[in-house]
Amino acid sequence: MVNRATMISFYRASVAVITAAAIVVSSSMPSFAAERGRGISLLRDAEAEALIADYTRPLLKAAGLGAATVQVKLVNDDTFNAFVADSRHIFVNAGAIIDSTTPNQLIGVLAHEIGHLAANHLAQLRSEIRRMQILTAIALLGGVAAGVAGGGGAAAGAVATGGMQFGQRGLLMYARENETTADQLALKYLDQTGQSAKGMLETFQRFAGQQMFMSAHVDPYVQTHPMAADRIAMIDELAHKSKFFDKPDDPSLKERHDLVRAKFAAFTRNGQSVLRLYPPSDTSLAADYARAIVAYRFSDPKSALARMDALIKRSPNNPYFWELKGQILLETGNPRDALPPLRKAVALAPSAGLIRVLLGQALVGTGDAKLTDEAIAALTKGIGDDPDQPVGYRQLAIAYARKNNIPLADLASAQGSFASGDIDTAKKYAIRAQESLKAGSPAWLRADDIITYKRPN
Repeated sequence: MVNRATMISFYRASVAVITAAAIVVSSSMPSFAAERGRGISLLRDAEAEALIADYTRPLLKAAGLGAATVQVKLVNDDTFNAFVADSRHIFVNAGAIIDSTTPNQLIGVLAHEIGHLAANHLAQLRSEIRRMQILTAIALLGGVAAGVAGGGGAAAGAVATGGMQFGQRGLLMYARENETTADQLALKYLDQTGQSAKGMLETFQRFAGQQMFMSAHVDPYVQTHPMAADRIAMIDELAHKSKFFDKPDDPSLKERHDLVRAKFAAFTRNGQSVLRLYPPSDTSLAADYARAIVAYRFSDPKSALARMDALIKRSPNNPYFWELKGQILLETGNPRDALPPLRKAVALAPSAGLIRVLLGQALVGTGDAKLTDEAIAALTKGIGDDPDQPVGYRQLAIAYARKNNIPLADLASAQGSFASGDIDTAKKYAIRAQESLKAGSPAWLRADDIITYKRPN
């Protein structure tokens, strides 16, 4: 009989390759909120999402992909990494944002991941895995036949092991080819959009030493990514051929990038680490932003608000400064005081659903019945612009309950549970809501969509 452990080992190796279609260069809340999603911790932040959307939009167009069909998700992970896990999502670690010192470095990473999507590498890799599993199974069965013919298990074990290694090496070679293709496509998209590949090259050079240190004792055929030296040489050659290689980053984009880096460092790292990155001698806007967030995170809201007021004075039209001031006030128990800065933030960034939901949350938090209609309007619009906000639906449910509109409160609760992935609870609320809603109405149909939803296999 074929060794079951051998088959499981091969299957696990196959799965590992599926999730490795990425640049892997490990370094060994409404406004800014973490949420759990599909086994990883995701971050939501309107400022970062707007910046990355500006980074990806021209690249997606160059790749022939629609910006509306591809989403970038931010992962609460401090390592430098980005990856694709399906045909619609790019995942970017917080560490990749923090450690990209220029916009161009992060843009190069995104271009690589878009190359994977454009080339449909994940679907192709899954197909290749199925093919290799069949070939490996044939080799393993051959090992069984050899064992029977030879009257012993040694031949079977040798052939089975060889079959598994054959399958693994075939998949790894295929994955390396995909990585090279993604690099080449990234360079093509950067050139087509008039952007430099210098940042992409700098990123690979920066992390090459780590692989170089171990590569003397590593078989290049058992790695999912090309060896660093070969990969860098190819990128270096092609990057220098572009007339845009020495094109600098736009200064306004660099300022936005620095602010997002500072925000992510301040929200995800410990205070001492952040203060080492942004010492008192650093008087830049980004450094002051980081220090304000550290003060807020570590129980000094008075200092944090004073710092936010100073930032707003320096840059009064930055919606995210107003947003963070409102968030600090809301989360320190002052929802009514949070309203003016949040209304200002919404006025400056009207399409940011996250900010509008934060305003709705503050309006609900006041407990003022006179503000309930405004809260419902803000939450409805915010969720409409950005539906992936469980907290928005929950706040909407509270607002509708205050208006004694229990069917719509139940529907909002159902939508919130659905957005959180709690399908069973979502269906219970949806059934209850539908019983009191007019059959065929838009709300009834939304409830029906949840009731009839079937989990994918």
